[in-house]
Amino acid sequence: MATAARAASCTPAACAVLVIPILVLIMAGQVRVAEALSIGVNYGQIANNLPSPSRVSWLLRSLKINKVKLFDADPHVLRAFLGTGVEFVIGIGNEAVPAMASPAAAESWLQLHVVPHLRAGARITCITVGNEVFKGNDTALQASLLPAMRSVHQALGALGLQGRVNVTTAHSLDIMGVSYPPSAGTFHPSAAPHLQPFLAFLSAARAPFLINCYPYFAYKDDPARVPLEYVLFQPNAGVVDPRTRLVYDNMLYAQVDAVYAAIQAMGHTDIDVKVSETGWPSRGDPDEAGATPENAGTYIGNLLRRIEMKQGTPLRPQAPIDVYVFALFNENLKPGPASERNYGLFYPDGTPVYNVGLRGYLPPMASHGAATQIHQCFPIEMKTDGTFLISLNSYESIFA
Repeated sequence: MATAARAASCTPAACAVLVIPILVLIMAGQVRVAEALSIGVNYGQIANNLPSPSRVSWLLRSLKINKVKLFDADPHVLRAFLGTGVEFVIGIGNEAVPAMASPAAAESWLQLHVVPHLRAGARITCITVGNEVFKGNDTALQASLLPAMRSVHQALGALGLQGRVNVTTAHSLDIMGVSYPPSAGTFHPSAAPHLQPFLAFLSAARAPFLINCYPYFAYKDDPARVPLEYVLFQPNAGVVDPRTRLVYDNMLYAQVDAVYAAIQAMGHTDIDVKVSETGWPSRGDPDEAGATPENAGTYIGNLLRRIEMKQGTPLRPQAPIDVYVFALFNENLKPGPASERNYGLFYPDGTPVYNVGLRGYLPPMASHGAATQIHQCFPIEMKTDGTFLISLNSYESIFA
């Protein structure tokens, strides 16, 4: 890589220039994030060309991202992030949800996929049981969701982990029957019977309601009627909710408040809504309007700025919106239209797909060339848990 090649012969001043954009703070000889971003990221792995989890660990820390959502409980990822302080949402796949209705199976899953990593120091804060379960027509899966969540929650209690790890599931926005105006938000009639006891569970467990929101879909389906500025957080006249008179200048916030309204319509005001996925594809098929790097960069860049402003929605302005961007990398094996393989912030080689001001560093693959070149600037030791140590003495001598 070009960066590694430059590092091979850098002077002390050049080393400073190389290291500062990585946005890391060297303390006690260990790489630490200077100040974490508020946004999280979905780390999907449906690809055959992604960097190793240990390299991804370095990339995310250099980006100052310390919230990661997985769709499984990949032990290689969890081990690679030990000691980094990054907190994880991990997942139980839809195929395993029916089995989790058994308390014994739920406890066995936790003993295998959660307990060893927590003991080793991993930060696992949430388990999602299934993903977008109500989007399809699998009624058996839908009926097993809440029993599975209860079993996992009870098993966490038996292991002394309730309060440390919560349990929920992520929903598609298709779960909404009405989403406009936001104050009229209601759940789809087919999902409503399942959702009343589900919301009662979330309320009792103090767990969040996770929703996957993609304003891109609304624009793609009707680009002639959906203003691009409204979905990209760009200046626009906004939309006024006729019931509340609240003004919405972007679709994402309107979607989130519609979910809040639907939850409230079922009698709950104590459940937080978090955006478990949102993003914009940088490329799509010919019939996928708006899937361009320019639009993707505008959407993510403007979203990042609002998140860092601690902005809330019009309905809950004092509660900063909690968002996980989809996704970290383009994933070349995802099925479906071209857009599905092009939601990444980065290409697998660590190159940004578009520029939103995130400057990260993906270390080169461990080989005798590139790795030793960086060592000539800073003596770096890679630990067995995937973290990196840099000699503090060398760091001080460079900046002396």
